[in-house]
Order: sequence, then structure tokens, then C-alpha cells
Amino acid sequence: MRFFARLAVAATLLSAAACAHATPDAVPPVSPDYAPLAEQPTGPHARLYAECIRQAAGSGAYRQVIDGGEELLLFTCTGPLARSFYDALGPHSTAMGTGFAQDGRSARSTARVQKNLVGVDYCSVDASGGDPRCVLTFNAGDFLIAD
Repeated sequence: MRFFARLAVAATLLSAAACAHATPDAVPPVSPDYAPLAEQPTGPHARLYAECIRQAAGSGAYRQVIDGGEELLLFTCTGPLARSFYDALGPHSTAMGTGFAQDGRSARSTARVQKNLVGVDYCSVDASGGDPRCVLTFNAGDFLIAD
């Protein structure tokens, strides 16, 4: 009987000690919300994305990148479509400061490059303003590398 009494006291003390160390801001985990995302009509830039991906997929101009836990598909479109995308990026790139030079090319990205180009969509032209290309990223996740 004494053993069980000691065990009960020890359990009570351990429980009290655990509560004393818990942070008051600790929030229990929240269950994921599987509801479909709210959709809205697209603007003209969405068409540039869709057409670029369509062109790249149709011509086989896509590849994968696996980089430190990021699994991406890169879609590359070219020609007049890429030029339209590059031109459309002009005001955004200027406002956001997302222009950069790369291998003799002038590039504009949809977001600031933080560390490298992983996950950044961008379009570029050569030094003469020709040979337009856009590279769009698609976050594929672990399924991309699953056997």
C-alpha cells in the first residue's frame, strides 16, 4: 500500500512540475482545414502563367529541381509569349526592385530573390533585348521524387 501511495505522490509532483514549465501561450495543435480554397476571377497575368506552362509542357521544356527539401518543376517558355510576360513584369519589377543581371541577360522576377532562384519565377532577355525566356516554378512536393 505504501508503494502505491508514494507512486501517487510522485505522479502528483511530476504533474505539478510539468505544469509549472508549460508556457502560458502554448496553443494546442489545430486540425488542418480541408475546405476548398476560396476562388476568384483571374486577371490578365494569370493567362501569361497558364500559357507559359502550356507551351513548356507541349514542347517538353520542363525539368525538376530538388534543393534542400524543395521539390520543384521548372517550366520554360520562349518567343513572343515570353516577351509579353517579360514586358508585363516591367512595372512590377521596377516597383518591387526585382530586376537583376544573370549570365549577360537582363532578368525580372515576380518576387525578390532571397538566397537563390529556387521558387522564384522570372523572365529574361539577352543583351540585345532578344531571345526572351521565362522560367516558372511549380512546387510539386515529395511526390515528384517518389518511386
